[in-house]
Amino acid sequence: MLEKSSFMEKLFAEFFGTFWLVFGGCGAAVFAAGVPEIGIGLAGVSLAFGLTVLTMAYAVGHISGGHFNPAVSFGLFAGGRFPAKDLLPYIVSQVLGASAAAGCLYLILNGAGAFSTEGAGAFATNFYEMEGYAGRSYSMAAAFLTEFLLTAFFLIIILGATDKWVNGKFAGIAIGLALTLTLIHLISIPITNTSVNPARSTSQALFVQGEALSQLWLFWTAPIAGAIIGGLLYKFLLQKSEE
Repeated sequence: MLEKSSFMEKLFAEFFGTFWLVFGGCGAAVFAAGVPEIGIGLAGVSLAFGLTVLTMAYAVGHISGGHFNPAVSFGLFAGGRFPAKDLLPYIVSQVLGASAAAGCLYLILNGAGAFSTEGAGAFATNFYEMEGYAGRSYSMAAAFLTEFLLTAFFLIIILGATDKWVNGKFAGIAIGLALTLTLIHLISIPITNTSVNPARSTSQALFVQGEALSQLWLFWTAPIAGAIIGGLLYKFLLQKSEE
């Protein structure tokens, strides 16, 4: 019989899982999305984010629960699946993992002299009220609503896919490919460059600074608020009662 993971092992799992999410997802956006003729584009970046979650859900999800996202931790707390005392340590580990990944991306990109802070979405940052894809500029309210709704549904899917009444062997596929960071990104990359993850937003903004840093508040408040509402909705309206 396997022993339960220690709390430090859980924190390391969150660190490495979030590192991989940012390195893989943001790395795909920074290095491969816009390559002429062979670039992976919006669909490729969306899939890259989904694959990072899918792979780490199976690699370390059994150790820490596979949050890799402060909003997920808050949503699982609201849904009655995660203790309040563990919120801060998990979030610190997630932000540190994301920031370490962003640091590696910066060093690699700067090694080619290609690091830039110019324009909406520079270095895979999130944004609003800036002209982005297709020449559109979405308002702060539109960005907030997008991040709120997508994170709320993200949590509903996570809670449903990991419910004790379902086959948990396929939870990683549902979370990684059905919505988390594939479908979500397909919807919202053109709107906000997709956050739904405060750690991922923070890591990139720390290097770009300026407007990316000043707008960061929205990419903390909207995903966390959406996650909490999603967690509560599942807990009180959707969760199957004990028979």
